[in-house]
Formats: sequence, structure tokens, C-alpha cells
Amino acid sequence: MTRRSALTLGGVGAAFVLAGGAGLVSVWSTRSEPGSSRTTGTEVLQPALIRSTNGALDVTLTAAASAVVIGGTTVNAFTYNGSVPGPTLLVRPGDTLSVTMTNQLDDPTNLHTHGLHVSPKGSGDNVFRRIDAGATAEYRYEIPLDHPPGVFWYHPHHHGMAAQQVFAGLYGAIIVDDTAQIPATVERVLIVSDVTFDAFGTIPVASQMDRMRGREGTTVLLNGQVNPTIAAHPGERERWRIVNACTSRYLDLRLDGQALQLLGNDSGRFGSPRDVDSLSLMPGSRADVLVTMAGGTSVLQALPVDRGSSAGMMGGGTPSGSSITLATLNVAGAVAAPLARAPGSDPRDLRSESLDGERTLTLAMGGAGMGGSMMRFTIDGRAFDPGRIDQSVAAGTIEEWTIVNTSSMDHPFHLHVWPMQVIEVGDQVVDEPTWQDVVNVPARSSSRVRIAFEDFTGTSVYHCHILDHEDNGMMGVISVG
Repeated sequence: MTRRSALTLGGVGAAFVLAGGAGLVSVWSTRSEPGSSRTTGTEVLQPALIRSTNGALDVTLTAAASAVVIGGTTVNAFTYNGSVPGPTLLVRPGDTLSVTMTNQLDDPTNLHTHGLHVSPKGSGDNVFRRIDAGATAEYRYEIPLDHPPGVFWYHPHHHGMAAQQVFAGLYGAIIVDDTAQIPATVERVLIVSDVTFDAFGTIPVASQMDRMRGREGTTVLLNGQVNPTIAAHPGERERWRIVNACTSRYLDLRLDGQALQLLGNDSGRFGSPRDVDSLSLMPGSRADVLVTMAGGTSVLQALPVDRGSSAGMMGGGTPSGSSITLATLNVAGAVAAPLARAPGSDPRDLRSESLDGERTLTLAMGGAGMGGSMMRFTIDGRAFDPGRIDQSVAAGTIEEWTIVNTSSMDHPFHLHVWPMQVIEVGDQVVDEPTWQDVVNVPARSSSRVRIAFEDFTGTSVYHCHILDHEDNGMMGVISVG
């Protein structure tokens, strides 16, 4: 069997024609170039791949307004390096990632490496930094030697502007590569986002009502494209690293007719791959998936998700009311030889370790703000204040947090720097060790997590990852030391 096209071998950058065999691993699909048109019905494009060498990755990211083509319309988007999504950054445990970040927008911005377990201090994952229009800043991230493999992502996090800047196109993937290779015929990064634009390609500023609900775009994209196609051969095993980069939209992903195995969500791996028939991704969360191809045509769909309403008096819930086609998968041709089984892992289980403390956080919506024109978004009754420490935690401790949601809307809870082991979501106990950095807190319910505050000290944040809610105050400050 020969490959249907020339592919790029991950990290090598050489064209490679693939022959069948059981020892094949990790071949990256064809990459796009910055500024490529994103149109309906074309083969899915891959973001440019930039990989570390000799333990280091030095990259320049420029945030700027750029014209990109989405579904046949020229849209005035925000881009990293001229493309939506921005380039994929691939590193290994023990690497140093250095980013020169230049802001060519009209407003301040900054950079957050979502999910990376790295220092929040100084030039690390420090979301308190501000990069003014026209300015440049240096970031340096030391990836620990024991950092878990997985798919992470980067996006702006300047308070008050995060939602609009992500919605307009500022996002890209980060991959921490596996030390033990996962056998796959093709590897793809698939970033789901949504956006709204008019006939002139203008992306509007969200209304106050949309910000209270959490905006959802009228056009849903996969790697900046509208309903692209994916071509594969029967029997091939593809590895899809999927990122939900939507500002508010929950995703219930289906690929009927295909065999899916979930390696893990966010920053964690399961003990062994799980057979699944759907993937549930909150805003900000990710899935690492193996797809074993069966012949025929399948549709990657996002089904409607009821995430609640912002308030009864506002009427209605979220605007997503129908299924959305993200991509069309066409599987045909010669049958590929089977690959070796994916290796398992041994995830840490904090339930078997001593607990040093417990605390409860309460997420709430309600009550008018200044002038009675804005709903209040709070954690423990207070809106975000960057000058106030809301939670002080001793370094080296393990704590259990109960996150209570008193509102009528689900909230995806995100903690920077320190991953969370999920213990319970709503009334559902999670039996197998499951590590995430975004955990859903259902409406008028609660979730429990355990956190090991290890490796790093410093000040960071936790917040709702409906980015409009974060911008409106549903964020707190944590100090570990």
C-alpha cells in the first residue's frame, strides 16, 4: 500500500511516501502555509508545525489584524503569524520554549500557555503581564522532565479582552510529545472554533446579552475551515489531537461509523485507551483520540449541548440548537496493515495519598452591576481583582476543592499551572484516575477535584473558561508558596 499523498514526517520536515507495515508511527499530515485560504469542502489543512531541536524551541509570534478567507468570505480576523489557527508548537519534556511575542493589535494583549505545568512567575505563564499595542515581550517556559504528554494550546489572557481576541482568531496548539511513541499512520491537530462575521468580513463586538450568555459564533470552524474533507484508507489508525478553542461553546462530537479510542483529556492519560462513541469537550478542553478507519463516508458532527441559561428573566438558553458538520471523512482504497496496540500509562491517583486541606469555591451569576445594566459574575461573592489574593495555598500540599455553581448555567472551571484530578462531576463519581485542567461544574450543582500544588510557587488564576464570564469577573487569584 502506498500513501495517497506525500506527507511530512513529524519533526523532520521531509516528504515521505509511506508503505504498509506494523512498525509505522507518527506521520504528520500535510501542513498549510500561513495566510492560506480557508474554504468549504477542501481537504483539511494543518497549522504550520514548529518543532524543538536540541532541547529548545525559539519562536516568534506576532498578533495582528489580517485578512483571511473563511468559507469564501474575506474576514478581518486577528491572527498569530498571519494564520488562523496560529502555528503548532511541538516540544518534549525537558525542553525550553522561548517565545518572542509582538503585539500589532490596537489593544493590549498577552500570552497564556493553557494547560502547561510551568512556572507562573516572571516570563513564564504569567497572565498578569500586559503587552501594549506596538510592544514586544519575551516569554520563557521550562518544560519539566516529567511533564505529561498531551495537547495544550496558547491564547491571549489580558483581562477584559480575552474573549474578543480569541473569538477573532488568536489561538494555536502546543504539543508535548510522547516519550513512548503511539503507533499511528497519520497525526492531525484539529482545532474547533467559532466566529461571527458580516458580509463585509467584520467580526462584531459582542452585545452585553451575548457576553452574559457567553457568545457562540454563527460559523463553526475546523482549523479555520468550513466543513473540510478528510481522506483516509480503511484500516488506518489516525491520531487526532482536538482542541476546543471556542470562547463559550460546549462540544458533543460524534463520528458515527468509525472506531474511536480516547487516550486522555487535557493534560492527562488514562491507564489504557477507552473505546468511546462520542467526545465531550468544554471550552478550553482537549481530547487525544485514535481513529481506526472503516470504509465509507462519515461526518464529524457537533451535536447541540444544553449548557443552561444566563437568567430566567433573559429568556431562552444558549443559541446552539442544531447539529453542525465540522468535517466530512471519506475512507476508501486499499486496506492498511494493522498497527501495534497503543501503550497504556500509570496515572497518579491522589485518593491514595494524604490530604492536607479542603476548601469550597462558589461560582455565581446575578444581581445588577453598576447602573443596573450588567449581571455580576463572581467567585465567592467577589469579582476579579488582580491586586487581591483570593486563595493562599502552601507549596507541596494536596488539597480537595469543591466548586459549587449556584447559577442556572454550566461553568467550565479552569485552574492555571496545577492540573486537577477529577473526583466528582455533579452527582457522578469518577472512578478511574482522570486528570484535567478544565472541569465542568453543572448548573445548580458542584464538582470535586484534588490538586497537588507541587513543583512551582507563585501567583496565578482560576476562572470560568466561558471567556466572556472570565472577562466579566468570574476569576480569582491563587498564591502558592
